[in-house]
Formats: sequence, C-alpha cells, structure tokens
Amino acid sequence: MKYLNKAIVAAGLLALAACGGKGDDAAGDNVADMAENQADLLEEQADNTSNEVVADSLENQADAIEDAGEAKEEAIDKADVNAQ
Repeated sequence: MKYLNKAIVAAGLLALAACGGKGDDAAGDNVADMAENQADLLEEQADNTSNEVVADSLENQADAIEDAGEAKEEAIDKADVNAQ
C-alpha cells in the first residue's frame, strides 16, 4: 500500500511539474487514469481472494486510491488554470 501511495504522489508531482498552464486537462486526466488503473488492480485482487476481510480491505484501498487520484486531478487542473 505504501508503494502505491508513493507511486501516486510521484506521478501527481510529475504531472503537475509538466503542466504548463495551457488550460488543458491532460495532465490531471493522466493522474486520475493511473490511480483508477491501480484501483482496478486492487479490485481484481479482491475478487480473486477467498478471504472476505482481505477482500474488504483491498476494496477500501482501491476506493481510497481513486479518491486520491480524483483530488490530485482537481488540484492539477486548478493549478493549470491559475498558472496563466
């Protein structure tokens, strides 16, 4: 989980650094897409486990990653608009 969080933060910072205030949403969309892909992997793991407690934990982690990705997307989009 710590690895996933670090990867999301790094990708968010990279996308934010690459954002040049052009008014497009590509950087934020990329961060959100990456977070969604990571969440999908966790959800697949949850589907493949027979332990309900582990499955619930994985689903909760997936939800948290998706929420964090959406928040970072919004922050990048706001920074992009304000960078003009």
